[in-house]
Amino acid sequence: MNQLPETGFLRLSQIIGNPAKGIPPLIPVKKSTWWAGVKTGRFPQPVKLGPRVTAWRVEDLRTFIASA
Repeated sequence: MNQLPETGFLRLSQIIGNPAKGIPPLIPVKKSTWWAGVKTGRFPQPVKLGPRVTAWRVEDLRTFIASA
């Protein structure tokens, strides 16, 4: 968790990683698994920052990681 900023937002590729861009996963799951978990409430809910921009609060991700 030391690679996370104190506050802010992360995009999906920053959470589940992107090997093509050299981004290591914070939570190693596939995109479909992540979205299914968001739908069921297993993973934190996203925040819409714009019509085509979805992100997650760092605070919510820290809480999720600490409880896992």
